[in-house]
Amino acid sequence: MAVMGILDTLGEVAGAIAAVEGAEKLDPNAGLLTKGLAAVAGFKGTGALESLVEKKEGEGEPSDADATPQA
Repeated sequence: MAVMGILDTLGEVAGAIAAVEGAEKLDPNAGLLTKGLAAVAGFKGTGALESLVEKKEGEGEPSDADATPQA
């Protein structure tokens, strides 16, 4: 379980880094505040996307009731 927590955190950090690099490409003179906000948005956004993917994967498994055709 600890490995999954570490992988989740690494994913969030990678999202933060990507967001900061994106902000720098949009505005090469971006200030520290802009970069900080981009990092927070990337970190939180990655966590939200991971939660959404996990939720969708859980919904994708059909149950026996769903497999029975209705007449």
